[in-house]
Amino acid sequence: MNGIKCKKLPKSFYTRGAVTVAKDLIGKVLVHKFDNKILSGIIVETEAYTGKNDPASHSFIGKTKRNGVMFEEGGKSYVYFTYGNHYCFNVVTGKKDRGNAVLIRAVQPLEGIDIMRKNRGTDDMYNLTSGPGKLAQALGIDKKLYAADLTGDIIYLTESGNAGKIRISRSKRIGISKNTEKLYRFFAKDNPYVSKVNIKTLLKNDSR
Repeated sequence: MNGIKCKKLPKSFYTRGAVTVAKDLIGKVLVHKFDNKILSGIIVETEAYTGKNDPASHSFIGKTKRNGVMFEEGGKSYVYFTYGNHYCFNVVTGKKDRGNAVLIRAVQPLEGIDIMRKNRGTDDMYNLTSGPGKLAQALGIDKKLYAADLTGDIIYLTESGNAGKIRISRSKRIGISKNTEKLYRFFAKDNPYVSKVNIKTLLKNDSR
């Protein structure tokens, strides 16, 4: 499957609520045109962050220089640097001024795997993109892509063209200390590229 040949997700996909978009992104393809090469992967794990109603969201404190793009209309990228060593890639969702976004936590590599290995410095396929920092490094995503148009030609998301139905599970989000009870994490059940989580930290999984 070639992600660039599949239909791009329209603007209307992103202007819905963060939880809905987070669930619907599972199985879609993230594509980045990096040094004139296509790097892509099937999205297998996401987390929703719901703005002013969500203390775990970057936008909960209001608009700042760092999170400003979160308050734009859905369909742009929110890239931030964290823990002093890696970037995270988010999809802005919803209507303008809502401050909603979806963190892309893991993808299953498709195209440009040799470049991903070089970017990550590893040949371990299951360690290439199984976490938000890993996937950003593998796909060459950094602050230059802050506020990028996700309906453009540099970084975008597409339908997968995959006829097989992915079983989607949900759980609490990972690595947060506020609003921890929300089941806003979605992931492809039994997919080996999902980030590694201690199942004891999750109170509930709900498959559909």
